[in-house]
Amino acid sequence: MIKAFQIISILEGISLLLILFVTMPLKYGFDNHGPNQVIGMAHGLLFLTYVVLAILVKSELNLNFKTLLIVLVCSIIPFGTFWMDKRYLKGKA
Repeated sequence: MIKAFQIISILEGISLLLILFVTMPLKYGFDNHGPNQVIGMAHGLLFLTYVVLAILVKSELNLNFKTLLIVLVCSIIPFGTFWMDKRYLKGKA
């Protein structure tokens, strides 16, 4: 389960960066909405999966409530999931 969470966290982080630095400029700068719709849907699914898996692996990782909140907040901060992966998941999978 931890390995699945690690993979989802990296994918979720990549999808957030794609939205911020690729699809949003395309949408608002070049009036190209297609990439934003596709990556946005993928990001939404990855985000929901990230949240569910974070809650499911909470006990496996021995996370207290405060740490779980930090892990969840990392999903909305650019590059946050990469930091979270190094801080809480490296060597656990």
